[in-house]
Amino acid sequence: MANHHTSLGTDVLANASHVDVLALCIVVGAILGYPVMAYRTNEKYKQWPFVRYMSWYTGVLCVASALVGPMATRAHHDFTFHMVGHLLIGMLGPLLLALAAPMTLTLRYVEVQTARHLTSILKSQLAHRLQDPLVASVLNIGGLWVLYATPLYSAMQTYTFLHVVVHVHVFLAGYLFTVAMIDIDPKPHKPNNVYRAIVFLLALTGHGILAKYIYAYPPAGVSASQAELGAKVMYYGGDLIDAWLLYIFCYQWYRSVRPRTALDSLTPTTNGPRPL
Repeated sequence: MANHHTSLGTDVLANASHVDVLALCIVVGAILGYPVMAYRTNEKYKQWPFVRYMSWYTGVLCVASALVGPMATRAHHDFTFHMVGHLLIGMLGPLLLALAAPMTLTLRYVEVQTARHLTSILKSQLAHRLQDPLVASVLNIGGLWVLYATPLYSAMQTYTFLHVVVHVHVFLAGYLFTVAMIDIDPKPHKPNNVYRAIVFLLALTGHGILAKYIYAYPPAGVSASQAELGAKVMYYGGDLIDAWLLYIFCYQWYRSVRPRTALDSLTPTTNGPRPL
């Protein structure tokens, strides 16, 4: 089984340098671009919160560790490490990056005309559909079912291009799911909270059932022992991250419906949600 799995990853490893260079360029751009935008906009607006810097860098570290370095290399041969990478690039990384409010910072940084174009995109029907919790959940959880319940997992270990496409999808779908459930950046189309809660619970259920499915039916090329351990990582690790996401969702829901006090009426309001 080990020899078979090694052969699956041969092409990936042979081309890993190209992928690593591309991933490192993106990571360096994210590390440098965020503080530059924050620094240049601090002169015009209020100071960008320190907690958002920390959230951004921790999120970038999570995503980067799943793409390059020792853990990413080990993930080609060890399903447990692959699943840890899945949690980092598809759940924890997107959550931390979303909490850093990158769209809000971008709108502060760009020229007025560019900001208007970006706002128009956010208000478009396509953006509205993609931010629908049900659509985001299907792309996120449905994509994972396609990955682990079909031969796609073996194929991505064989073909580098497919490997990259799967990682990009997992990250974007995870980020889309996160911003559909909580409100950090400007969101012209805010879904009903009850609707979000129902979809959220369905998504959590689908993720948990998939972990149990992997435990019982390992993906092709994965040994039973590795599948069992990887499924446990997915099940319990996913629950911890989802619990954090659920807490933020409930907290924002509570703030949106709580009775207003006299002190609140004296506090200036803002168009966007308060930073967490």
